Amino acid sequence: MTIKLAVISTAKNNTKALDDIKALAGDELEIVLHLGDKNAPYKASSLSRMKASYGTDGHLMEESTYSGAARDLILSDDYFALRDVFSDHMMRTAERFKYKSHPLQDQQDYHDYHHILVDTLAKKLEDSGATHCLFFNIPHLGYDTALHQVAKAMGLKIVIVTQSIIPNTFFSIEDPGDYGNLSIDPSHPPFEIEKGSKPDLFYMKGVKQEREEGGRITAKAVLQLMTFLAIKRPLQAFNPIYLWKTLSRMKRIYGEFPKWRDPFGFFFHENEFEYFEHLAGYEDQEVDLSGDFVYFPMHMQPEMTTASLSHRFRDQAYAIERLADILPDGVRILVKENPKQGACMRGPLFFHRLKRIPSVTILPSWADTNALEASAKFVATITGTAGWEAVRSGTPALVFGKAWYRKMPGVFEFSENVTYDQIINTEIDHAELQQAAGSLIAKAHKGVVDRHYVAMLDYAKTTQDVDNGAEVIWSLIKGETPFTFDTEPQPANIT
Repeated sequence: MTIKLAVISTAKNNTKALDDIKALAGDELEIVLHLGDKNAPYKASSLSRMKASYGTDGHLMEESTYSGAARDLILSDDYFALRDVFSDHMMRTAERFKYKSHPLQDQQDYHDYHHILVDTLAKKLEDSGATHCLFFNIPHLGYDTALHQVAKAMGLKIVIVTQSIIPNTFFSIEDPGDYGNLSIDPSHPPFEIEKGSKPDLFYMKGVKQEREEGGRITAKAVLQLMTFLAIKRPLQAFNPIYLWKTLSRMKRIYGEFPKWRDPFGFFFHENEFEYFEHLAGYEDQEVDLSGDFVYFPMHMQPEMTTASLSHRFRDQAYAIERLADILPDGVRILVKENPKQGACMRGPLFFHRLKRIPSVTILPSWADTNALEASAKFVATITGTAGWEAVRSGTPALVFGKAWYRKMPGVFEFSENVTYDQIINTEIDHAELQQAAGSLIAKAHKGVVDRHYVAMLDYAKTTQDVDNGAEVIWSLIKGETPFTFDTEPQPANIT
């Protein structure tokens, strides 16, 4: 039987992998729906930006009329929760956070668009006879979220591959809820981990862990301001008073942060001012590592790891509130903002919620993560690499989301039953940790499915030089290779 595949591949290396899969499969495979770049049948980004950008087959929404094809999704018991997840994922392309933004303004707009998009996608899948659906990353961009929701409701075989921080290694799952659900097999050889060593976090390059004199406004920041004005405020570009006030405000913010922190180097919007001015208020305090405390390094948002692997804990303030609930009196929570964070999901009320928790102290951007991890009773995170770094050093970790390492020794998953004493009294057997890591390596796959992770490979300069995982992915589609992580029943409500 011919496999009829729906797929999202927007990056060149993924499209190359898809071409290689087609060459391997021959007549066994037919691509019936492809959302990708401008050379694909349908341009995926046009769905998140809601723009009339065409692929080779036109636009997905052309001549789209209501069909009712998404009925299985719309009538499901968890539809409203799924719709909220879609809205959260679409928020990353909102006007306040992206130059090329969509026009959605309020909750009803998001709900209406979800109905239209899932109905259109379901009709495409229904008419094409699609049997399988492939994603080159965990869905988190809106259009891929909708396709995954529809494909799952319609019973399609789903394959998701996603890159690991382990060099030249990727994971596979059927559903995001399975991520990290690893069966430890003692028959697999252990994976050697030097105790206390740190993984290569290339994406944190340039971030320092020390106090430094204030910075100056950068050329990149001025360019971002000009981009903002050209796209969002063209008339203000000719207003000298506006420009002077804006540049003066930017200059003051740069002076409050260390030189390596570039607040407006990647994006500028007027609503960012309030966030950075508030955050600057924590920069001059001393870092007190005495006494008992839990270290909570916050995730950057929007980010796949919180958007798709955290359920309601994508609200990080809620996770910190729940953490406070299990801590004895006198145990502090030291919270450090992600050094690359902008104003997204960090409004004034977010910080007000944190201030309402007596045990919380918000740290300056230069606080030493390594010292915090070493002195903490345990590290708490949603799904962050800080938890993996902690257990590698012998410090327990508490995770609130579906971290890939959540079944490793020394890692606790948040629940109503987990206790402070249970976590702090855990001694991590490093040999057991290496054995568990060996099981993970044995069930993972070799290759690079995310072009950014080529930076972790010493011998490769471009994505053309590395294994794109095509053979493994084709085997996963056919069901001949098992997924890295096991299927895990998901509770209807996660508290």
